[in-house]
Amino acid sequence: MTKTTVENLSAEITLNDAAATMAHVTEQNIGESVQNFSVNALDLFMGADWVVQSVMISLLLASIWSWALIFAKTSQLRSLNKLATSFEDVFWSGKSLTDVSMIIKKEKNHPLKTLLTVGMGEWTRNPKALSSGQGPALQDRVARLMGMVMSREMDRLESYMIFLASVGSTAPFIGLFGTVWGIMNSFQGIALSGSTNLAVVAPGIAEALFATAIGLIAAIPAVLGYNKISSDINKYNSRLEAFCDEFSTILSRKASEREIA
Repeated sequence: MTKTTVENLSAEITLNDAAATMAHVTEQNIGESVQNFSVNALDLFMGADWVVQSVMISLLLASIWSWALIFAKTSQLRSLNKLATSFEDVFWSGKSLTDVSMIIKKEKNHPLKTLLTVGMGEWTRNPKALSSGQGPALQDRVARLMGMVMSREMDRLESYMIFLASVGSTAPFIGLFGTVWGIMNSFQGIALSGSTNLAVVAPGIAEALFATAIGLIAAIPAVLGYNKISSDINKYNSRLEAFCDEFSTILSRKASEREIA
């Protein structure tokens, strides 16, 4: 074997050893990166870009406010339905409207009590209307007045519902914006580092995807809460409308009795 061949073989062995050493170092670095990578929520938040952090904070605040609204509205509707049941028991007890009004005065304020108070107030304010043949006009005024009161009460009950609808429809897209922004930063990191290894950009991508996860966490309860509360509000609105129709029927019957008398 010539001297040149031996030197070439030595050089080749040296290069192979160097390549093996570099591969080992690279694998070590990747291993350390994977070991250091954490899926802890706080770590993902702290490691994210300030834009992604702003998105996460906004979504978390929206989620907290959504849950507060869901609990508040659910409690309010439960209380109103209990009061409505108690009111209807008194209203259909067979007592006169005057006696019912006196009993209801002691109750806590709620929409049905307000409707009865307004209707009875308008009815008793014009005692000569029935004897002068203006009964239909008086009934129409009472019905319109109760309709306006009911509309105002329902507006109060439906307040802030638009917020739940907005969170449910926009939170996933806001989270997606944070994800896109974070992935853009990760790709910029690839370009700057010159490495296409996934371990280099995995933390950045995880932080970006965490924004989408928070968006879904905020949106899903908001959508479910909005649908449930909207359904309960519609049922309560039907209850108010039924009472207005029943009250108008009673007034019409009393007007007919007075006209006959």
